[in-house]
Amino acid sequence: MPADLVAAPEAATHCAYCALQCPTVLRDEGDAVAVRPADPAGGGLCQKGWTAPAVLRAPDRLRTPLVRGPDGRLAPTDWDSALDLVAGRLARLRGEHGADAVGVFGSGGLTNEKAYLLGKFARVALGTSRIDYNGRFCMSSAAAAGNAAFGLDRGLPFPVADLGRAQVILLAGANPAETMPPLMRHLNRARLVVIDPRRTRTAELAALHLQPVPGTDLALALGLFHLAVTEGLLDEAYVAERTTGFDEAWRRAVAWWPERVEGITGVPVADMREAVRMLAGADRRYVLTGRGAEQHSKGTDTVSAFVNLSLALGLPGTPGSGYGCLTGQGNGQGGREHGQKADQLPGYRMITDPAARAHVAGVWGVEPDTLPGPGTGAYQLLDSLGTPGGPKALLVFGSNPAVSAPNAAHVSRRLAALDLLVVADFVPSETAALADVVLPVTQWAEEEGTLTNLEGRVVRRRPVLAPPPGVRTDLDVLHGLATRLGQPPERFPTAPRTVFEELRRASAGGRADYAGISWERLDAGEELYWPCPADDGGARHPGTPRMFLDRFAHPDGRARFAPVEDRESAEVPDAGRPLLATTGRVLAHYQSGAQTRRVPELMAVAPEVFVEVHPDTAGRFGLTDGAHARVVSAHGAVVARVRLVESLRADTVFVPFHFPGAGRANLMTGPALDPVSGMPEFKLAAVRVEPWSESS
Repeated sequence: MPADLVAAPEAATHCAYCALQCPTVLRDEGDAVAVRPADPAGGGLCQKGWTAPAVLRAPDRLRTPLVRGPDGRLAPTDWDSALDLVAGRLARLRGEHGADAVGVFGSGGLTNEKAYLLGKFARVALGTSRIDYNGRFCMSSAAAAGNAAFGLDRGLPFPVADLGRAQVILLAGANPAETMPPLMRHLNRARLVVIDPRRTRTAELAALHLQPVPGTDLALALGLFHLAVTEGLLDEAYVAERTTGFDEAWRRAVAWWPERVEGITGVPVADMREAVRMLAGADRRYVLTGRGAEQHSKGTDTVSAFVNLSLALGLPGTPGSGYGCLTGQGNGQGGREHGQKADQLPGYRMITDPAARAHVAGVWGVEPDTLPGPGTGAYQLLDSLGTPGGPKALLVFGSNPAVSAPNAAHVSRRLAALDLLVVADFVPSETAALADVVLPVTQWAEEEGTLTNLEGRVVRRRPVLAPPPGVRTDLDVLHGLATRLGQPPERFPTAPRTVFEELRRASAGGRADYAGISWERLDAGEELYWPCPADDGGARHPGTPRMFLDRFAHPDGRARFAPVEDRESAEVPDAGRPLLATTGRVLAHYQSGAQTRRVPELMAVAPEVFVEVHPDTAGRFGLTDGAHARVVSAHGAVVARVRLVESLRADTVFVPFHFPGAGRANLMTGPALDPVSGMPEFKLAAVRVEPWSESS
């Protein structure tokens, strides 16, 4: 255990799961860890938060390194042997095929310190450009749209508590009542407009539910923008004073009159008009997007269209109103700010920027021209594994792409084609089961560090347990591999606080500037939102809870409208596959389910994969409630139990993505990507659904 990592019998920390990062108190009670909300008056935890300590003592917890032997089985070994083996094979592959023969796949669940050091390890110790992370599957489309519109991407550019004073909130493709239930205490005073093909738990709470055909969100957003202008609801003073590009955006949207949009989306004109009037008529109003808007081959344009709507109504940068994106993963925000994304260096600096390269190289003690250029996005990286010119080895930290990646059967074949697959995790995930080497690492309650939540606030993670014997931190793993690859030991510290101090220097002056944030300030109870530059003349910077109040982050201080146009999705129904399948989450599970499927209480609630089908659709295709069916796309088939849902669209089926094996929802999702963000089209696949039994 690093010298600055000391477990205490009771620790104030944060939840293991989503980007809300609810504050909790953990207590070691010997045979179990108890959890309670740090501020019960502020709201409780969700099912996942209450049961998170169960994963700490999962019966199949990884406790020793594993190496695949000649018999094809994973067998225990010691740490030195495992790290020697990995480093030796990495060095050989790099020597034979070049630095890009090794890839790295990170996670939006890693702490800031681990994400930072992983990016540094890839670019300095390995010299590879082939690094990306599972956050590419989360909110990369919103990041691209936010950077284009505002010059900077922070999920919520205002404190989440501001939502509690809203009068109207439009939620486009977000279901927080299931994905992050504690957020609902901030939404329960507002009238909600929910855009979702499903009648979700969030939609049930809405004043107005718009239920479009899957894949038509962009057309709907264009129609809402059109109505804002033609109904005389445009905030002309705001548009003139604080934005640019309206005329071109309007030229694209002028053709999207409401009757045309109704014909494409199925959303009645009256409901569209009511949604816009609700937003325009409120003093405090917000537009929030989620994965439902983003996870499409046109996700960036879709989010941009919702940003256009918010700009037309004068929301962003206005006190009491705004636009934001609901980040999903626990450190989805910080995870992409500090260098594990293919095109970025720490501080949200772009890797192609010579000044950014010089600054970061100076902090790292290397020459700028030794840093590689930008790599490819997550799916392109996975798709290239084991191919000519692609990586021959992959290191995976905190991710489970065998379940979470689109076109999952193909990705599993690519993982199997590698010369070397190394997985660092704390449970034997489906990806770890494919690995040549498995390295057991610490969990959330056993480690120290920081994370950045969905509102851009940096929070502290503190340990309540010592790691089990034989388990190391990810920082220890990176240090061990880096030194074996010839790096000086001090370049890859193992103490999280030391890493964070370096992160502060590396981020200084960047868009995501953490230079003024210190563990001491966080431990003293300060709530610090980036950007938080270094002290200026002895005055501590207070952080930036609310962004864009005076100007946006573009050089001229103005936000940009985006000229977007709808286009057909990558897949459309046909006679052989007449339905549209969409994927998503359920209340009891999180991400690929590698953690939550190990909690008996959660499995009792949601034990297996299911497919939601409208009763009329079930009758049409011979499906029976409670029986099994196969959901078949051009890419693969999912076997799931049928669940009849009368509120579902008759042209749509829904499958949650938390389950393994033949129940992997991503067996049916395809390789189509957003051309700007690299986001896969998780939310749409043309399918047929047919009865299935063991004898089929």
